[in-house]
Amino acid sequence: MGFFSSVLLLVLHLLQGSRTSLVQLNANGYEGVLIAIDPAVPEDETLITEIKDMVTAASTYLFEATEKRFYFKNVSILIPESWKNITQYKRPKQESYKHADVIVAPPTVPGRDEPYTKQFTKCGEKAEYIHFTPDFVLGKKQNEFGPSGRLFVHEWAHLRWGVFDEYNNDEPFYRAKSKKIEATRCSTGITGINGVNKCQGGSCATRPCRTDANTKLYEKDCQFFPDKYQIEKTSIMFMQGIDSVAEFCNEKNHNREAPSLQNKKCDSRSTWEVISSSEDFNITEVMVAPPPAPVFSLLKISERIVCLVLDKSGSMSVIRKLYSHTDGSEIVLLTDGEDNTAGACVDEVKQSGAIIHFIALGPSADKAVIEMSTATGGVHFYATDEAENNGLIDAFGALASGNTDISQQSLQLESKGLKLNSNEWLNGTVIIDSTVGKDTFFLVTWVQQRPDISLLDPNGTLMGSFTVDAVSKMAHLSIPGTAKVGVWTYSLQAKANPETLTITVNSRAANSAVPPITVNAKMNKDTSSFPSPMIVYAEILQGYIPILGAGVTAFIESNTGKREVLELLDNGAGADSIKNDGVYSRYFTAYSENGRYSLKVRALGGASAVTRNLRHPLNRAAYIPGWVVNGKIEENPPRPEIDENTQTNLESFTRTAIGGAFVVSNVPNGPLPDLYPPSQITDLEATSDEDEIRITWTAPGDDFDVGTVEQYIIRISGSLLDLRDNFDDALQINTSALLPSEANTKESFAFKPGNLSEENATHIFIAIRSVDKSNLTSKVSNIAQVALFTPEADYTPDDSHPDPGPAKSGVSISTLVLIVVGSVVIVSLILSVTICILNKNRNTRRPRTGF
Repeated sequence: MGFFSSVLLLVLHLLQGSRTSLVQLNANGYEGVLIAIDPAVPEDETLITEIKDMVTAASTYLFEATEKRFYFKNVSILIPESWKNITQYKRPKQESYKHADVIVAPPTVPGRDEPYTKQFTKCGEKAEYIHFTPDFVLGKKQNEFGPSGRLFVHEWAHLRWGVFDEYNNDEPFYRAKSKKIEATRCSTGITGINGVNKCQGGSCATRPCRTDANTKLYEKDCQFFPDKYQIEKTSIMFMQGIDSVAEFCNEKNHNREAPSLQNKKCDSRSTWEVISSSEDFNITEVMVAPPPAPVFSLLKISERIVCLVLDKSGSMSVIRKLYSHTDGSEIVLLTDGEDNTAGACVDEVKQSGAIIHFIALGPSADKAVIEMSTATGGVHFYATDEAENNGLIDAFGALASGNTDISQQSLQLESKGLKLNSNEWLNGTVIIDSTVGKDTFFLVTWVQQRPDISLLDPNGTLMGSFTVDAVSKMAHLSIPGTAKVGVWTYSLQAKANPETLTITVNSRAANSAVPPITVNAKMNKDTSSFPSPMIVYAEILQGYIPILGAGVTAFIESNTGKREVLELLDNGAGADSIKNDGVYSRYFTAYSENGRYSLKVRALGGASAVTRNLRHPLNRAAYIPGWVVNGKIEENPPRPEIDENTQTNLESFTRTAIGGAFVVSNVPNGPLPDLYPPSQITDLEATSDEDEIRITWTAPGDDFDVGTVEQYIIRISGSLLDLRDNFDDALQINTSALLPSEANTKESFAFKPGNLSEENATHIFIAIRSVDKSNLTSKVSNIAQVALFTPEADYTPDDSHPDPGPAKSGVSISTLVLIVVGSVVIVSLILSVTICILNKNRNTRRPRTGF
């Protein structure tokens, strides 16, 4: 028991965990939706009222938008511990910040209140969470983003169904097949003005957009200003703030030409096609009666209660004694074998309100225990018998509470182990950066005999003696106050043969006002059946700001201790969906056996390479620059001027994180067949120089993003849709001189396009497919384009209603009124002239009766 008492000391320092939603769909209604107010938000009970109003409005809008299929049934609001106690506040059960579907928190960058969804997974896969700022929830940003209930549905579609926006801030305009420049949107029935709005001295003026000589599209400052009053119903994923919009774009009205994120990420499928193929859709039927209003629960964070249960086969009945007043309490279950009574406890555990964390010490632990952990919002870990992998200590260290402010959470800076012979050394360094340093804790373990331990601070000063627990074979040292910033050096010398030594270092935020750098790791799913690939994710943040340029390594360990090492990348290629979002990714296909695997990630930031990225998340709500009313633009307050490409340098740091356990099945014995094609190229870009086109992209691998492909097939067309739909029929470029590079290398290739079959083409569209040595082919890449010649001159708008020129399409209500009124006037005039002429003719035929 000495070992576990020492480990529990470490557990109190470590509160990290992966994010898992508790939402369930029950008879068309979403239950267990969790909206968490961040501890950094000042107390304001109005927020709670506004959250309720937002969800209630969203439920009705969602029900109609999904053809009477989904609504919000019950929602919990998680309130910070620092807020005052009120009678109706209850103690949470499984709910915690790591389970939040919506987080209400200060803006990522001051003044930038755009709602967004943290979404780094593939099309059709659930996202992480929705981020709203207090000002948005309080209704202070409605002109810029539309009603909060409608926008919640927009973000919920990201979160729950994995669809993407039908606009693109990086490509706001495109050249349509009609040769006209169009605003990127869905549907094209949404009307408005394309213009450059400039304000000076309190007055604003709008001028027509000019065409860029290089791109043959509108200039950088050109914006799309939607008409305030419309008749078009789609689409919620473009601009749900328009009153008439109440539906998702479907296969009939989807704009497949636009370079929207939805088209890029979802193979040009409409949002409704993705939603209607979801599991939610397939298990529900259309409702006949309107849904009830959402039911709300107010939950306030309270003191943490943790119980450690050491299990041997047949001893699961001990859990049943723990179920009086267990709401929100946590049970850490450590087991190394099968248990035939666990299945009988699952329902009781679910009803208890307790959170079950499960640490498996071997491959034989009962699946029912995993079910308990998953059902109660707990975490599942796996630790092998290989002590140098530090699996058990890491597992305890990663146990999640998540309901404390980030400044109070302990972060793991180092976790390393090694098998040694007598007198050999385990040497290393750990960096204490300025965002951490409080309660810094060093822990050393051994198997046979206490080693010699040396620890030097950044000034080279030898630190004091470690406290030794000979029974548990551990030694630890706490640094008083705030540890010095810099590189700490440790040396451990083995005194037995053989010996296994490990070292773990943890620390907390140095200043509650400065968020520490954090790392969270996860797999894209908990179970996989061969040959289905998996994806490793590691997210590095400071607060909500992404950290770029770090070196991130994943260690995946199998049942028998076999280790696979992967370099994770944030390059927007292969498994990585979005470049420079602070999420580092890689495919994992190197399955060595069936059973459990564990994930561990190490991140290292170098002072000259690591930066904070102030660019707002890609999936952020569309900012409406202004509305067109009666032909005039009513401008919204401008966003704060922030350079989207600003990246501020960051000091060196080290972090480690555990990503839990996952289970793999159906792995065959012997060598594995080649079943994995190259990954899809998603970052193809093109530029032109007179008669030559140069394209660049990130090289895929023989197996997704690992290895080297055999060849590239490059084809071009004068039609985007033809190239996308009939790639094999498009004109092929000679690539005999193009030798593929290793995966994740930047490729470049120049060619002369030759003659296209399409007449009057304004752009050349280019796409690539990769082929591996087994003749497996990738999906067709994203489509790049270069302009051929300058389009027709822009139309100059008149004074009454500045015309959007080529990008104006559809008919708004105000336009219809003008057309009808104008038609009536013209018809009346024609009738008047006709009657006048007829009367004149009649008069000339009459006999004269007068003088």
